[in-house]
Amino acid sequence: MKRAKTEILIIRHGETAWNTVRRLQGYTDIPLNAHGRRQAKALAAQLQAEKLDAIIASDLQRAVQTAGEIARLQGLPTRIDKDLRERCFGGFEGKLYSELPEIYPVEYAHWRLRDPDFRFPASTEDPQYIGESLSEFHQRAMRALIHYATQFQDKKIAIVTHGGVLECAYREAKNLPLDAEREVKLHNAGINRFVFEAGRLSLVSYGEIAHLEIAQAA
Repeated sequence: MKRAKTEILIIRHGETAWNTVRRLQGYTDIPLNAHGRRQAKALAAQLQAEKLDAIIASDLQRAVQTAGEIARLQGLPTRIDKDLRERCFGGFEGKLYSELPEIYPVEYAHWRLRDPDFRFPASTEDPQYIGESLSEFHQRAMRALIHYATQFQDKKIAIVTHGGVLECAYREAKNLPLDAEREVKLHNAGINRFVFEAGRLSLVSYGEIAHLEIAQAA
């Protein structure tokens, strides 16, 4: 008997202004910049020849905008899911990476050690930014990914999300612990192919970015 298999493209959103200056975004709803919009269009054109059965995106506009370009060429709607958001960085959000060691020296050290149970300090500017531990975030991300993998068995779907969710999927597929050093670069608008079969996520290919040369040249 043939086992059900879901093909999943997990895609990080296109570039934003905050990406270019290395400012932490998390839940903060930042749109694509001009280059990010070009990346999204190039991504959509690259995928146009592949028949997708569903397109799902984080509810943050940088993901929705990226997914929208794919959806337009595929003739599909974009499903929106808040559980596909980036990790909530609490009080770290809106800060430059370079500022964090001075503003939050102890917390920054815990973060860099990839302590799975470390939770970011709550934001003093926005009470909804409570902060998530790495364990909490990983559980949320994988719950959402497995939900769609199960819902769309024997189909091909695109999930447009954030670097943190992509990294969760990569670690799950490679059976890497949460506190291990990152192995891969999280490309904006890159194509990363996974398969979900027999309750297991497997990596097929990672970091397809040749299509982004068009966006870079524009």
